[in-house]
Amino acid sequence: MWLFDTSKDKKLYHTGLFLIRVVVSCFMLTHGAKKYMMLFSGEPIQFADPIGIGQANSLVLAFVAEFVCSVFILIGFATRLVVLPLIATMAIIVFVVHAPDGFEKQELPGLYLAIYVLLLITGSGKYSIDHLIYKKRRPKLYP
Repeated sequence: MWLFDTSKDKKLYHTGLFLIRVVVSCFMLTHGAKKYMMLFSGEPIQFADPIGIGQANSLVLAFVAEFVCSVFILIGFATRLVVLPLIATMAIIVFVVHAPDGFEKQELPGLYLAIYVLLLITGSGKYSIDHLIYKKRRPKLYP
């Protein structure tokens, strides 16, 4: 019965990865846009400093991860590389920033963390710039 079939349908697999990439990127871009506004508002920066590098530096790193890396994931460019800052950011949020707050505050960044780990493992899929680059560079085994 198809409902319990665990074999991989390649078209659905790549479509699923594309949808995950687009949805998670669009959602994360909203968080990154807030960081952008904080950076360039002209007001004093008040931001968490969980790793001791200063509030401004922490905000810049969070902005780069949440906005710039999300744009790259959206288009599927260097996906396995650009999820690394997002994995680090979400891990810090879950295990350091919201550690004392409990599951309610850890749930959303925990879901993001799981999705970014999934993308690290699977890559961006067929519908991505990564695939186009790989396809051009892949050695031809047969003439």
